[in-house]
Amino acid sequence: MTNRPPTAPEGPTGRLATWLAETTIDQIPDPVRERAAHLVLDGLGCALIGAQLPWSRKAVGAVLAMEGAGDSPVIGWGRTTSAPAAAVLNGTFIQGFELDDYFPRAPLHSASLVLPALLSTASHRGTVSGAEFLRAAILGFEVGPRVGFALRGAEMLSRGWHSGSVFGTHAAAAAAGALRGLDAAGFEDALGLAGTQSAGLMAAQYEAMSKRMHHGFASRNGYYAAGLADAGYTGIKKVFERPYGGFLSTFGEGHSPDATQITKDLGEVWNTERITVKIHAAMGGLHPAIDAALTLAAEHNLSPDSIEHIRIDVPDAIYHHGWWVPERPLTTIGAQMNIGYAVAVALLDGYVRPEQFHDERIDGDDVWKLIAHTEVNLDNDTKNPTWSEPGYNTRVTLTAHGGKTYAQALNQPHGGPDDPLTNAEIREKYRALTSRVTDPAHAAEIEQVVLNLENHDSIHDLITLLAAPVRGALD
Repeated sequence: MTNRPPTAPEGPTGRLATWLAETTIDQIPDPVRERAAHLVLDGLGCALIGAQLPWSRKAVGAVLAMEGAGDSPVIGWGRTTSAPAAAVLNGTFIQGFELDDYFPRAPLHSASLVLPALLSTASHRGTVSGAEFLRAAILGFEVGPRVGFALRGAEMLSRGWHSGSVFGTHAAAAAAGALRGLDAAGFEDALGLAGTQSAGLMAAQYEAMSKRMHHGFASRNGYYAAGLADAGYTGIKKVFERPYGGFLSTFGEGHSPDATQITKDLGEVWNTERITVKIHAAMGGLHPAIDAALTLAAEHNLSPDSIEHIRIDVPDAIYHHGWWVPERPLTTIGAQMNIGYAVAVALLDGYVRPEQFHDERIDGDDVWKLIAHTEVNLDNDTKNPTWSEPGYNTRVTLTAHGGKTYAQALNQPHGGPDDPLTNAEIREKYRALTSRVTDPAHAAEIEQVVLNLENHDSIHDLITLLAAPVRGALD
């Protein structure tokens, strides 16, 4: 017996819960559904390349030693474990090499939150159709950014929170709750249970493997939130709007959270279409600087040896999240998060891919020579007319020997909301990534199923394909 009311109350939490319960797959526009399938494909490609990384292997060893076997597959391993443990590991794999999606205005990595929670939920729910899976994924993709908007997500990074794992629990809970068929009251409980499990410290970015696992923890917590709610276990009511101890009042203390953002244009503006798909294996906030540096080098025929000085101006969130003066030895995670390293290796190698993060490359003398000539400045110039979206706002200035300067201001990288990757480019990325770790025929089977999810009565075949062991991307 619970005290759950028959319907969710009014207010942002209640309206979101009602929308989650009542939105059908047919109410979601066709382009959104098509894009969502490609986002699922991108996330699973990241999971496959992330499954057998050195730090992923450590995670699997540790987690399976604690959790043991179960009925939920561990992607790329040919092994199973408990559903919560699988959510942690599969989320860790998707985040494993900084190649997964992100959302600029509300920084989080949607696939690493939503997909593991769905796969773990599906493992004990019996038959789950592709349409059910896709609908649930879209609802999760929509919720995460909205909670981030309300919390003024980039400011969370400035304060030292790992923003995505703070408001990502709601994305995972919404997706898992949708797959469980929660009603509005159940969704309200799931959102309340998700909010009370939010966490993540951004100091993990310097050297800690745990940075890779933060979104996996959040995915597990969202999975738990939906499962508890489905069993009638109640959560915090009106979790977003509570003035004392509520999600926004507590995590948003000091930067004016706005609960109305959670339901603004709900069902009319689809955040799924604005999720950024990466082309560089680095933290999303570094991508504008990488793109700007590569553009300048190409347009002005600048070789690394011709560059005397690199100046990079970035806004507050990227400055705090992506810059500190690096020192040798720099870890892989540190290199992927540091704007100085990312720009230096981009100028030297012409791209930022997994091979730029082998220990030998990270310790290259040519890289550290360029880093020594790099200056990064905090610039909160909001008056620049090129800045149409908060959070990027990057300016790179290269000074050549002789004193001539070349500058490029870039609000978003290729792949950002105003210049998204095409679906064809996402497919190309998936194929390039998976070719490193599995046979093309196996990868093609996964691609075929994912891009035709709505035509599949069951996702059993997809889960079986994902479970098959893969090679190590860095072996």
